[in-house]
Amino acid sequence: MLVVITGASQGIGYAVAEAFATEGHTLCICSKTPARLKEATESLARKYPAATIHSRQADLARPEDCKTFGSWCLSLGTPTILINNAGFFLPGNLMEEEQGVLEAQIAANLFSAYHTSRAIVPAMIKAGSGHIFNICSIASLQAYPQGGAYSISKYALDGFSKNLREELKDKGIKVTGVYAGATYTNSWAGSGVEPSRIMEATDIAKMIFAAANLSPQAVVEDMVMRPQLGDL
Repeated sequence: MLVVITGASQGIGYAVAEAFATEGHTLCICSKTPARLKEATESLARKYPAATIHSRQADLARPEDCKTFGSWCLSLGTPTILINNAGFFLPGNLMEEEQGVLEAQIAANLFSAYHTSRAIVPAMIKAGSGHIFNICSIASLQAYPQGGAYSISKYALDGFSKNLREELKDKGIKVTGVYAGATYTNSWAGSGVEPSRIMEATDIAKMIFAAANLSPQAVVEDMVMRPQLGDL
């Protein structure tokens, strides 16, 4: 099957790409950073020769890049799975954030999923099947200190997921919101937090892969995952 993963050059996105590449699937991946994308593509191709890895640089905070990336994916076939993972985290308090932080977080964390889905999902509707995973966050479910604009953007992504689920459930397309707590990626490097205290990116990938392999009549709507000792 054809699996589209945005923001797949590192962290959760790369772990998810590995989970599907292990099974020899065809992947379309993107990242806004060319060097990291090249490294990830070469690594996946080398480690999983049975898989086919297609990659394209795209900054999905830009609607035009979402449309271009979506059209490129469709030129390779109709995706079976779309994983909207692109985005980034900027900590801060609402009253202290620099001007433009909210706009940047909304563009990267919400608009990326919105515009990419609008580019790809019509083909899924025509095929009558598909599965969309939106990588939300525990920050989509509750406010917390230093959440700021990031938390607002993830609350919005949760709303997008729920609306998409309602619109597509009678069209054979599944929608899953992934609400992950602290997960060790590069953003945690140098934080002083022990990796053993929080989840591994492969934990999230394993659950996404499992949810993607259920029977057609079953869907995991909300996937909530936290470290065993709770949120930080």
